Amino acid sequence: MSIEFKGTKRELQGSSASRRLRRTGQLPGIVYGGDKAAQPVLLNHNELFYLLKKEAFHASMLTIDIDGAKETVVLRDAQWHAFKQQVMHLDFQRVDATQPIHLKVPLHFENGEICPAVKLGGCIISHVLTELDVKCLPAKLPEFVMVDLSALEVGQSIHISQLTLPEGVEAVQHGEGDAVVASAQQTRGSLSAEGEEEAAAA
Repeated sequence: MSIEFKGTKRELQGSSASRRLRRTGQLPGIVYGGDKAAQPVLLNHNELFYLLKKEAFHASMLTIDIDGAKETVVLRDAQWHAFKQQVMHLDFQRVDATQPIHLKVPLHFENGEICPAVKLGGCIISHVLTELDVKCLPAKLPEFVMVDLSALEVGQSIHISQLTLPEGVEAVQHGEGDAVVASAQQTRGSLSAEGEEEAAAA
C-alpha cells in the first residue's frame, strides 16, 4: 500500500509554540535519520489522526512531501494526549533502500474457527502476540504476517519459528527461547464436560 501525506518545515519550536500550533489544527513532528539533519515538520492533525487509524500506516513505507521534496520514511513513535483524542507529536525515520530495517508488523490470524482445538476440543484461541518484529530491506517489508491456525490441536501452541515469512524477511526474537504466538486453551465448560465423561467411563 502506498501512503503519502504532506508536511511543511517547522521554524517555530518549543512547547509554547507547539501548543499554539496545535490550537490551529497543526501537528508537530520530526523526520530524522540517514545522512541528513533532523527536520522538524508541521502536519495536518486531522489527516494524520485518520491515517493513524489505518493498520498499514504503522507497518509500511510512507512518503512525506515536505514543501515539495518527497522522502521515504517509517513511523517510529506517536505521542497522544493523556485523555483527549489528540495526537501530540509524531516521529518519522528516513529509510535507505539499501539498508535493512527493523519494524513491527501486525499478525493476522486465520482458520481459528476450523482448527481441531476449537471444533473438537472446545478450546479458545489465545493470541499471545499481535505483532512481530521483523528485519528486511524496505522493499520486502510485508504489511502483515499471516498465522494459519488450521492445524492447531488441544494443548498446542504456535511459535515464531513456525511462521511462514515472505522471502527476504527475518523474524527478530527478543530474549531467550522461541516465543509463543498463539495457543489453544480449554475453557472451564470443556474441562467440566471432559471430567464428566471420564467419570462416566470409570
